[in-house]
Amino acid sequence: MTTPYEPLRPTKGPLGELLAPVAGFGVTFASMFRPAVTEEYPRRKTPPQARYHGRHQLNRYADGLEKCIGCELCAWACPADAIYVEGADNADAVEGAPEAHMSPGERYGRVYQINYLRCIFCGLCIEACPTRALTMSNDYELAGPTRAGMIYEKQDILAPLAQGMLAAPHPMADGTTDTEYYRGEVTAPTAAQVDWVREHRPDDATLDDAAAVVAGDAPPPVPAQHELRPDQDRAEAERAAAHESNLDGRWTVHEQEARA
Repeated sequence: MTTPYEPLRPTKGPLGELLAPVAGFGVTFASMFRPAVTEEYPRRKTPPQARYHGRHQLNRYADGLEKCIGCELCAWACPADAIYVEGADNADAVEGAPEAHMSPGERYGRVYQINYLRCIFCGLCIEACPTRALTMSNDYELAGPTRAGMIYEKQDILAPLAQGMLAAPHPMADGTTDTEYYRGEVTAPTAAQVDWVREHRPDDATLDDAAAVVAGDAPPPVPAQHELRPDQDRAEAERAAAHESNLDGRWTVHEQEARA
């Protein structure tokens, strides 16, 4: 004798059977009376979580030298083949000044490119970097109107010079090797570095701030990171969007003035 089938799901009553055809609309009706949650981007920007993988950044040491040594390990580790690196000798960075350095040690990254049309933001490149030169910032504003513009060059991802840093190239800190730099023992530019830059590049814009740090009139520099651009009001956002969409020159001058 077979046991009759009994469904595990509870059966609906007469009222449930009557309302079954329109039961799906219950979610819609319930949502109609809830407050709307809308991201007002780009007028208001919500910062992502601290460990968000955004745009890459090539970092600097406290005296302004670059951390990248052009080893190409990040390019080898990239599963999407999105990174291209060319290393060069520091001795060849400045003609006639072999003591000048772009980064501590013997080599630096002369060419650094990241193709964001290929990048999958997996973070394997930053794990492979032996000097912590490459990290990922919270900047997610990477969209662009052209494919060529999505290939970021070294100057696009190099960390900005913080106040008090001395722009490279210049000699390493006196009595140091790359080991002292990697250990974080170099915390500010030195007087010898400032004097070298003043002799070879007297018009360098970073000289005054670096000299103030050396003299003790300013605090040591704090490395900076790429950040989201500031919030915009509606008019600024519309003008920025109009400018981005007209990068190929489709509009006339009068149309641009009318849109502005």
